[in-house]
Amino acid sequence: MAYIDFEDLTFTYPNEKAPALDGVTLGVERGELMLVIGPSGGGKSTLLRHLKTVLAPHGARRGRVLVDGRPLEELSEREQAAKIGFVFQHPDDQIVTDRVWHELAFGLESLGAPREKMRLRAAEMASYFGLDGLFLRATNELSGGQKQLLNLASVMAPEPEILVLDEPTAQLDPIAAAVFLSTVKRLNRELGMTVIMCEHRLEEALPMADRVAVLEEGRLTCCLPPRGCAEKLYRAGSEMALALPSAARIGLELGAVPTPVTVNEARSFIARLGKPVNAPAFGDGESSEGEPLIEAKGLYFRYEKDGEDALCGASLTLRRGEVYALVGGNGAGKSSLLSVLSGANAPYRGFVRVNGAKMRGRFSAFEARIGYLRQDPRTVFSHDTVLDDLLESAASRTGERAEERARELARFMGAEELLSRHPYDLSGGEQQRAAIAKIMLTEPEALLLDEPTKGLDAGMKRALGAKLRELAEHGTAVLLVSHDTEFCAEFADRAGFMFRGEITSEALTRSFFCRNTFYTTAANRIARGIAREALLTREVCALYSKTR
Repeated sequence: MAYIDFEDLTFTYPNEKAPALDGVTLGVERGELMLVIGPSGGGKSTLLRHLKTVLAPHGARRGRVLVDGRPLEELSEREQAAKIGFVFQHPDDQIVTDRVWHELAFGLESLGAPREKMRLRAAEMASYFGLDGLFLRATNELSGGQKQLLNLASVMAPEPEILVLDEPTAQLDPIAAAVFLSTVKRLNRELGMTVIMCEHRLEEALPMADRVAVLEEGRLTCCLPPRGCAEKLYRAGSEMALALPSAARIGLELGAVPTPVTVNEARSFIARLGKPVNAPAFGDGESSEGEPLIEAKGLYFRYEKDGEDALCGASLTLRRGEVYALVGGNGAGKSSLLSVLSGANAPYRGFVRVNGAKMRGRFSAFEARIGYLRQDPRTVFSHDTVLDDLLESAASRTGERAEERARELARFMGAEELLSRHPYDLSGGEQQRAAIAKIMLTEPEALLLDEPTKGLDAGMKRALGAKLRELAEHGTAVLLVSHDTEFCAEFADRAGFMFRGEITSEALTRSFFCRNTFYTTAANRIARGIAREALLTREVCALYSKTR
């Protein structure tokens, strides 16, 4: 018997015919790092939430969850709180106090631990997780990456035996995500922590796992070590193969044995292949010649009168018919810039022009024909069903065909089966799909998207990217803020880097990403020294396709 056992677990949400989990049988050994992957809506979060009775969703369930041979229901809430630590996707959803030191002590305080133990554990956690310099800071002043590290440190303070992570890096920039995942790996390797993690960001997550479990349509279709899992998905032609790390996809496409799963392994493999013959030239595309739709000059903005500036002289020109990707670290000001460009917030210095008209103070994004997707997709919903939300947006522009248009776009975004559901009952990826559909139904001239690929599987990312390119070809201007460098590299025309409240550099997409070291694609890091301008996985494969 394994340390954690899911025995024939079947679960169906209320008013749903198809089960979210369908006969899942899975064992996790003590000290193992189990990575759970699968398409959006495949049942990953539902499975993980069954490891805490207070988080288990409401619905019809069959089967059992055992922890160390005991049914989970037999463990009191106190035992579960002490034994099982859970980190959520949204950093702000988990923080409950106003200061870092209090957050670190909160779990132990809730369990009635002695004051001396609380002081010791808070200090130890702050030191281990690199939070000692933030110990007295207010939690609302932390960046997204700092908040998520604080959440991890807080659940570790009671010394749990099991750590459950539900897409913990979804809101983090590439550097913060790498730091977070390396910390999780240390906990697993150095402390023997049993880890079950659901994650879409597989470049870093897949190589660190002991085994990878694949959930598709609620069924467990594969559970193997990383290399074996990658090979099985590739040979089966699974859509999940598109989500594999670039190293694995390049190795599988070019016949590497064993299959590489890290950048270093893939670099070693292609080095053995030698220099490619007649390598194709990779150049930048053409910049958009469209007229400026949104112009921002010298924007300064702060959230509190006496607070620090979130924007410090930010300037940007967004043209009709282009997709512009904005990258940068957590707390750099990207979301703040989108909020000002959308009219949700007003700068205290500088100005925004939309269609040549200077905007005064706050303004209506709807009237300015701007579609604005905030970082938290839940903010766009205002009705009891997804269909009612979509109908509201569709009717706002063309009332006659509202339902037809709503259903068409829901079908495209893979959200048709979600129409009768309450938006807050959806998984993070499902909420994202529904929110994007709602924004697009307003037929905006400009789309401002904050982390649009968060929670989306590889297939849906590709469909979304194609849709954004289609909209751009018809004159829509798209500005997307994203930590997904692969998505930006494939679908954007231009890219910019934001640092300390201003855009410090921008260029055509290929030039931009190829000159970066960390904010670039895994494929580019693999190909450096051979073809520096190669940016996408398929381009690296093309270097050798004629020689094999």
